[in-house]
Amino acid sequence: MAWYFMVDTYIDEERGRGEYDSYIRQVKPIVEAYGGKYLVRTEHVSHLSGKRTPQRVIVVRFDTREQLDGCFSSPEYRDIMSKRAESVDSRAIIAEGLD
Repeated sequence: MAWYFMVDTYIDEERGRGEYDSYIRQVKPIVEAYGGKYLVRTEHVSHLSGKRTPQRVIVVRFDTREQLDGCFSSPEYRDIMSKRAESVDSRAIIAEGLD
């Protein structure tokens, strides 16, 4: 059963992107090393609700929950996660797929 990691990101115009661009470059090879496949990775987002207006959306598919958990608990990921956490407001969810 596939698992999906989905995140929307909010960039504070006053604070800027900080080290977020560095995080984006560094996270992709980590995700792919754990079997993650990017399905969506974009800043071209249309908003259907005024209450939720992310500037960036990411959807990653993993074949197993173990791959997903291994990726985001890996030493490689832990080394860079502060670049995201200290730069932008991001909200992630994990969902089991239907396939």
